[in-house]
Amino acid sequence: MASDPKMIPQTGLLSAEANEAAALAAYGGVLTVDLDAIIANWRKLEKTAVPAECSAVVKADAYGCGAAQVARALSKAGCKTFFVATIEEARTVRAAVPEAAIYVLGGYFQNTGEHYAEINCRPVIGDLNELAEWDVFCRRTGWSGGAAIHIDTGMNRLGLTIADAQAIIPRINAGDHGITLVMSHLVSAEQLNSPVNAKQLAAFRGIASEFAGVPAALTNSSGIFLGAPFQFDLVRPGAALYGVNPTPEADNPMQQVVDLKARIVQIRSIERGETVGYGGTWTARRPTKLAIIAVGYADGYFRAASSNDGTRGAEVIVAGKRCPVAGRVSMDLIAIDITDLPPNAARRGHMVTLLGEGITVDELAHHFGTIGYEVLTSLGRRYARVYKGGNVVEPLPAVEQPPSPPPVEQPASPPPLPT
Repeated sequence: MASDPKMIPQTGLLSAEANEAAALAAYGGVLTVDLDAIIANWRKLEKTAVPAECSAVVKADAYGCGAAQVARALSKAGCKTFFVATIEEARTVRAAVPEAAIYVLGGYFQNTGEHYAEINCRPVIGDLNELAEWDVFCRRTGWSGGAAIHIDTGMNRLGLTIADAQAIIPRINAGDHGITLVMSHLVSAEQLNSPVNAKQLAAFRGIASEFAGVPAALTNSSGIFLGAPFQFDLVRPGAALYGVNPTPEADNPMQQVVDLKARIVQIRSIERGETVGYGGTWTARRPTKLAIIAVGYADGYFRAASSNDGTRGAEVIVAGKRCPVAGRVSMDLIAIDITDLPPNAARRGHMVTLLGEGITVDELAHHFGTIGYEVLTSLGRRYARVYKGGNVVEPLPAVEQPPSPPPVEQPASPPPLPT
């Protein structure tokens, strides 16, 4: 088991286990990431997608799970390609996996070419202007690190139109084009019978076939389960790696990854008719025993999980039993109704479970009124973070950011694309 070293002060008087226990006691909550579960999820997705290559999306700090630790664990398991959203995210992943292919989904901007070359990562280009600017940089510097072309087939977010993509086919067929991947993104992959899926598949298959010899990628986590026609040469799972259900119309085939516990800071009793929390929206209907927990919306436990006199909120596990939230979630604290627990089953200093022991990311997302993606990426930085499995993948030290390179002189307007 590995923990963030900055959170675990060491002394020479205690064992490593005792040091860790003492350090964790200083935190209101502990977030444990099971790297073995992430590896198992990746292998399941890889098997489902065979013969396509299975990459890993580790943007947003690997959906809140720790990009460096996750990338290193998956690289050891055999993953060779990673996707991030920004160049700075790519720096973190590159430090963790020196040999992997890394694609940056956020696109290419003028004067950023040196950053891509410096860490050997590849922009995902979704606009003809971006492509022209990338060509300028590559011709001027001789850089040949490669790039992906993103084609919009219905998301209407990023990507070349089909017409724009067809316009650069002569460039691709001319050879020495430096394009290492052509990709698109599904709109409704989690809906198995959505007609949009078939429409996007037909559009992407048609245009991708014209990029002779260039690998193609269409599917995200849910898209993998749409079947072989959607999988092409590479699949890009993200949320499913971290335990979010990619098939919400069926049981979750993925293992749970995140376990979240928080500490009881006080036990108190109130009389029937008394209220709890801001606004007094929850009223005790009997003499009630409460556990006050050191977590709140500043830690990513959404205020929407609150309860009131007409609505039951989320639940947490206290001493092995589900207990409901009482009143509003505040910034740093929540109250839990533990009246039905045996005497002394919960005490000050004990930990309760907010995620785990049967409470899934998707269940918590339901109470939060959102999706599992947002739950994971919102988990705060005030928790002690612990990693287990993954061959004990130690956290990397902070990456020193190199000074920004001097601005690159560019033409006033990009030259026409070569044909």
